[in-house]
Amino acid sequence: MPNLKARTRYCGEYRINHAGESVTACGWVQKARDLGPLLFVDLRDRSGIVQLCFDDNTPRDVLEKARTLRSEYVLRAVGTVRERSAKNKDIPTGAVEIAVTALEILGKSETPPFEIAENCKTDELIRLKYRYLDLRRPDLQKNILLRHRIAKITRDYFDENGFIEIETPMLIRSTPEGARDYIVPSRIHKGSVYALPQSPQLYKQLCMVAGFDRYIQLARCFRDEDLRADRQPEFTQIDLEMSFAELEDVLAMVEGFLMRLDRELHLGLTFPIPRMAYREAIARFGSDKPDTRYGLELFDAKLELFGNPAYGFTATGGYATYTRKEIDKLTEEAKGIGAKGLAYVRIAPDGTVQSSLTKLLGEEGLATLIQTAAAKPGDAVFLVADPKYSLSHSILGALRQSAARKLGIVPKEGLKFLWVVDFPFFDFDEDAQEWVAMHHPFTAPTEESLAILETDKANAVAKAADLTLNGIEMSSGSVRITDPELQGRIFNLLGLGEEEIRAKFGFLVEAFRYGPPPHAGMGLGLDRLVMQILGCESLRDVTAFPKVQNASEPMTQCPAPADPVQLADLGLTRKGGN
Repeated sequence: MPNLKARTRYCGEYRINHAGESVTACGWVQKARDLGPLLFVDLRDRSGIVQLCFDDNTPRDVLEKARTLRSEYVLRAVGTVRERSAKNKDIPTGAVEIAVTALEILGKSETPPFEIAENCKTDELIRLKYRYLDLRRPDLQKNILLRHRIAKITRDYFDENGFIEIETPMLIRSTPEGARDYIVPSRIHKGSVYALPQSPQLYKQLCMVAGFDRYIQLARCFRDEDLRADRQPEFTQIDLEMSFAELEDVLAMVEGFLMRLDRELHLGLTFPIPRMAYREAIARFGSDKPDTRYGLELFDAKLELFGNPAYGFTATGGYATYTRKEIDKLTEEAKGIGAKGLAYVRIAPDGTVQSSLTKLLGEEGLATLIQTAAAKPGDAVFLVADPKYSLSHSILGALRQSAARKLGIVPKEGLKFLWVVDFPFFDFDEDAQEWVAMHHPFTAPTEESLAILETDKANAVAKAADLTLNGIEMSSGSVRITDPELQGRIFNLLGLGEEEIRAKFGFLVEAFRYGPPPHAGMGLGLDRLVMQILGCESLRDVTAFPKVQNASEPMTQCPAPADPVQLADLGLTRKGGN
């Protein structure tokens, strides 16, 4: 066996200017084609494919070994790069091949449970069970490599702007963050638990108190909540905090970061990023993370249905799509998210009107409604009426998105960022019948709102902003409260007693007695950003080892039952005492 040196370069990097070089290539067998006197092997690694050629000039023992190769065998091949007689224009290395003179099989493979190929159609659960094989596929590798590149650009950009990367603890005290905590029982302090951080919020504020001035972290965060396409129980957040900064400073810093991404990745973004006030977003789109790439905007119907104010949206061109059967489906969808019902108007291309409101409104009333809705022949109009403005708009916002998908008007390409600003400081919890913080209790109110915090909670405004992308929340940030007197006032308005404050935030309140600088910050979802840039439908496509809908991982089959010895060490027992 010849002495095989380390690989010369990655498989996908070979070009015509390398012709004549003696090289070593390493990788996996994508496929082998035995044509009798000729044998071709496509060798693959994370960079792409290069063709290996075995012919009459190949040593006999090497050719015999090559005929034993199967898919996913791991090889090291030595040979000479030469120009291909039949070029393949579909791959970057298609002008050359490696004429092999020595071959080493580094690892054999059983037949994989599915083809290691781009856009594999095998059921996702099977692919996730063998995720290490799934990750060999070129499309998934491209996703993970882009995620790596974005992470590197992130670190470079913020480093250049004076930010210091600081790791914060993974085992922390549970603090209210809006979702359930994952908890970790303590072996030493039996009966007590740690929480995995939903965000590094309090620690990054303490970094400001400590004088680091600018903090950045690609932080791992954990939330025990129901999963969906854009949620995973563990995720990565580009977390930043700035001292002596106002909200505009944070927005400018994040916008500069997106400009940097746009420049390096050629994303086709438009700057400056447009802004929309929270109340306008709700009124026009029924969401504080509106997808503004298409119309179907909400409107005030200027009438009451069954004693409640009605609002709706016009599905342009929806007459043909929304048959009675499809309307029934949309109605059930509406009821499933809290609507008591769904009214509709269908306008045929010839102007004929069909509506569930004909008897209630009459021809004249329908004509007025159609005019208010700016509907035309071929359109459909949908309306919801609820005594709660927020609920009717939330329902319509969800139905609007459903209708856009049904009508096929959601763009498949393009990235449209939007800043949502002027958030309410308080949010009214209908279930608890009390006012709660819209963001978190350390968010500062605007100066104009200081005088109305106690008397007009509904109109108090926060120094907060969210960044949305194609209808998905990407980031949330705010100016923090550092004045102990104002912080105590906010705690009081939120109904937090002294004992509860000490238990949940005592260390931060204590820290703010020792000269905290004014500061502001934001957290930007790295996973969601990569997902949207790539146009993927799920975070699973940009996460190396993701969880499925029920928060389990098919490959390692976690979570798994705890060992009784582990439980005993923690002072715990299984339910029922077993």
